[in-house]
Amino acid sequence: MATARAGSTRAAASQMARSQSAAHATLADLERILGAQLFDRVGRRLLLNEKGQTLLSEAAALLDRAAGVQAMFTHEHDAPLRVAASLTVGEYLLPELLGRWKQAHPGSPVRLMIGNTSEVIRAVVAFEADVGFIEGPQTHPQLVVHPWLVDELLVVAAPTHPLAGRPAAARQLRDAVWAVREPGSGTREAADRWLVDPLGPLNVGFELGSAEAIKRLVATGAALACVPRETVAWELEQGTLVEITTQLTRPRRRLSMVLHRDKHLGRGMDAFVRHCSEAAAQRQGK
Repeated sequence: MATARAGSTRAAASQMARSQSAAHATLADLERILGAQLFDRVGRRLLLNEKGQTLLSEAAALLDRAAGVQAMFTHEHDAPLRVAASLTVGEYLLPELLGRWKQAHPGSPVRLMIGNTSEVIRAVVAFEADVGFIEGPQTHPQLVVHPWLVDELLVVAAPTHPLAGRPAAARQLRDAVWAVREPGSGTREAADRWLVDPLGPLNVGFELGSAEAIKRLVATGAALACVPRETVAWELEQGTLVEITTQLTRPRRRLSMVLHRDKHLGRGMDAFVRHCSEAAAQRQGK
């Protein structure tokens, strides 16, 4: 598993606190016992081949079950919780859910990785995360996608922006300077579908890798942005940002929970998935 993630026995050995020679010998022994090569050697890189990919999911399941058995006989009783989430979900929706989860499961360590949607998908596919939360329609053949929450996008600007306080025509939106998220972001893909299709290419003046950076830049009056409502709720309430009304139909997008189709869910992870599903049902029912 470590070699598959790291791409070399040297890096895997470092992760596992072993010598490179021991890691290399262990991999060679495994391939000899199985009678099959698991990795293709490309220069100094080790890349999983088809047989290695097949074994990877089985190995991950074995390690998960072993961790679950070990946790049964420790004071913690819960295996570590590894969660990967897109920026919108990870920064604005999950913290409260994780806090409530930790209160109910004080012995369950929680590790949250935040990245864009593409990075979250890669982490779950590689078994580096037990569950992922993503924005937009991206998926992967090795993942099972469960609809989770519905989110809404809107255009925002500083109160001093020329378009603030009045409906914006299509021509004005086309001519405006925009701040957008990086490619691979679910928010960027959703904004492109909503704005670029009816308006044509936007005048992108800024491309930033986080919602917080976009909000701070937009507050200076230098650009418009298309963002999820969840990310700017506080700023709209405080008046540091304002919503720009448009003639476009406001989009609603689905946030999803993704799991590897070959992953065994232990007791703790199964309970966490139900915790998040129930919280989503309560939220949408308000």
